[in-house]
Amino acid sequence: MNLHVIAYPELAMADHELIQQSRKEYNSLYNVIAPHFTIVFSVPDMPTEDFVAEIKKQANGIMIIPFCLRCAVINKDSFSNNYDAFLVPDEGFSKIVKLHDRLYSDKLSVYHRIDISYMPHTSIANNADVTIIKKIVDEWNEKEFVIKGRISSLDIINYENRVVTTIEKIKLGRK
Repeated sequence: MNLHVIAYPELAMADHELIQQSRKEYNSLYNVIAPHFTIVFSVPDMPTEDFVAEIKKQANGIMIIPFCLRCAVINKDSFSNNYDAFLVPDEGFSKIVKLHDRLYSDKLSVYHRIDISYMPHTSIANNADVTIIKKIVDEWNEKEFVIKGRISSLDIINYENRVVTTIEKIKLGRK
């Protein structure tokens, strides 16, 4: 198993389609997974039952997270030669970071890669050529876009061989 925790954002249909339009052209994972925020990255060797129990325990009491995306940024992938174009939230940034840190706070702490900065994001493009990514980021940022959404659930997934399998969905609380 290669366990992760992701959040599929709730978006207006037009915003979802705008993101997907870019992903279809520029993101190698377009056909593998829908737009998402990764909250917990690969945990390959923890029993699924233990992982699910830990995520449920740490997510208990977490409220729905509203966010707003207004900026695209370039990121160098830590595990490949690729660069990424990310949409990064202005609003909601700190709550997503705190959720990420909370999920890694106990039994997952040994898996937390603190040598890699966590930046909440939805990926819109990836490529080994940084000039292509820079062009995509510039095109997005010239638009003055505003994409509002919310994270109302967490999906525990297994990701292996370019296949995503949802194991469980955890609903977040409402205010």
